Amino acid sequence: MNPFNYRNGKLHCENAPVESITRRTGTPVYIYSKNKILTNLKNYDAAFAEMPRLLCYAVKANSNRAVLREIFKAGAGADVTSGGEIYRSLKAGVKPSKIVFAGIGKSAEEIEYAARSGILMFNSESLEEAAVINETGRRLGKRLNVSFRINPNVDPHTHAYITTGTEDNKFGIPIGSAVDAYISAGRMPFVKLVGLHCHIGSQIVSTAPFNLMARKIVRLAAELAKKGICLSNIDIGGGLGVKYNNETPPQPRDLAGAVLPIIKPWCETVVMEPGRYIVAEAGILAVKVLYRKNGSRKNFIVVDAGMTDLIRPTLYGAFHRIEPVKAGAHYKSLESSPAKGGAGGRSAGIPSDVVGPVCESGDFLGKNRRMPLPARGAYLAVMNAGAYGFAMSSQYNSRPRAAEVLVDGNKWRVIRRRETYKDLDISEK
Repeated sequence: MNPFNYRNGKLHCENAPVESITRRTGTPVYIYSKNKILTNLKNYDAAFAEMPRLLCYAVKANSNRAVLREIFKAGAGADVTSGGEIYRSLKAGVKPSKIVFAGIGKSAEEIEYAARSGILMFNSESLEEAAVINETGRRLGKRLNVSFRINPNVDPHTHAYITTGTEDNKFGIPIGSAVDAYISAGRMPFVKLVGLHCHIGSQIVSTAPFNLMARKIVRLAAELAKKGICLSNIDIGGGLGVKYNNETPPQPRDLAGAVLPIIKPWCETVVMEPGRYIVAEAGILAVKVLYRKNGSRKNFIVVDAGMTDLIRPTLYGAFHRIEPVKAGAHYKSLESSPAKGGAGGRSAGIPSDVVGPVCESGDFLGKNRRMPLPARGAYLAVMNAGAYGFAMSSQYNSRPRAAEVLVDGNKWRVIRRRETYKDLDISEK
């Protein structure tokens, strides 16, 4: 299901014309397809249906409360990385017993908040953290469920900044130290060891790293079993990639085929933590063209959104397709990949940088794109922006943050109002 399609030259989200939304909300605005989110959620869960499972949506990918509410209403749990994400998830209606708490730097206050909220388990990243969890349990008079996050030293072949399971990464306990960590934690009276957790990275476009991860963690599970430590669940994390440009990422059924035959004999329940797969392709960032500039080697298309609204291109060099909101009736995308060299006329022949208004040379949404030069005031859609878009936005340059909209069929509603200058005035008087 692709929720974004052209009809009579106009880009639609489901059955709602994007141009109609932008004219009423202004830009920049994030626009999400409710039904694409729910379809992705259903497909991911169904892929693992051969065994007991718990799908915990990675809240960090898109934490808008209305989006979370739809995901939790569909039965998903929450993978959270902070006390704030626990708070948002609970407010959006998740069952506390479906929350797993990850993150390398949980504070003592966040651990207590999670424990008092009755979450399912902590994915602990160190023995020192496990000791704090144990002390929290002692103070509250109850044993707390703990899985250790294991660093299996698996290279997922993704961007270095979103690789999380190699020896150079800060995350998890090195797999060579894991048995000793479990033995030590097993002596803590208020810690109940319930599982193994791995998360090796994000935007992974092959099942091979997941397969290798699974084989390594079941070898660890076997070693632990010999020590009398038998665990009920294995958490395989998230990280399944999506198609931003020319990638051919596997589908959830491919992921399940790569890991379930390996881990199934070693656990009662598999836990999954997808984020990007659920929401990335369900969202766009709609922007307006402010100005066009002709350079000696390229055009510059200046729009009203930039790195403060979508930082992925600046931070990771990430590629997002950029399409016109209003185009010819038989429009087909002219940019499937960044342009390579070339000069030529002032239309599609010369590459363009789509840049934002922020005072940084790194402020861009796309570089060297071969695309028709849009008119001033035209609307553009930055595609596949539903994950790590608004969630990573900022008020740098004192820019109010964008609005967010959720579409359901031909109906839509604002699910986060656009910030105003008054929202910038939060300093103490």
